[in-house]
Amino acid sequence: FITAGELVRYRRLQQRLARSKRASANRHKTITAMGRIMSRLSDRRGDFCAQTAARIVARNALVVLEDLQIKNMSAGASGTVAEPGHNVRRKAGLNRAILDKGWHRLELALTNAARYTGTRVVKVNPAYTSQRCSACGFVTEGNRESQAVFRCKAPGCGHRDHADVNAAKNTKAAGHAVSACGDLGTSRSVKQEPVSRATGRTPS
Repeated sequence: FITAGELVRYRRLQQRLARSKRASANRHKTITAMGRIMSRLSDRRGDFCAQTAARIVARNALVVLEDLQIKNMSAGASGTVAEPGHNVRRKAGLNRAILDKGWHRLELALTNAARYTGTRVVKVNPAYTSQRCSACGFVTEGNRESQAVFRCKAPGCGHRDHADVNAAKNTKAAGHAVSACGDLGTSRSVKQEPVSRATGRTPS
């Protein structure tokens, strides 16, 4: 979401901030300039999430999300003085990538947009979705040969797929399993207007 030019500008401002004196006018100007860049980034991310959510709910009666614990996934790995962490720099980079994607913001945008289309948003447990064969259901760590390649090791199966596509199929199946609406996935649900909190009625 951040452009190359903005990234260079922001890093230069960070360096200027480190050299500036506390409570100085230059420090205040630097912080303000950094805030403008981050504000543009936040607005851009919000627009992307809103547009993506609107497109998804307009085409689907059921949207299934993995119930990811983002806070735990993006926790630091520095550890303590007695027990220092491992691969701290790599984990820090992964944390930045996770937070930069704005997964929770997209989830909120989907939930909000779904109120206007009758789309149902379901969250499912992501456990073993990347290891389970979407064709036969066989689960083993060895099914995932690499980051991108999935090949089922079950005798007589041998199903091959892109690893992310296979996981998405499992996630979708889990969403259908927990959904209570029989028409989901086969036909479009009747569109529903959001109910007014003040009156408890559907706005006309």
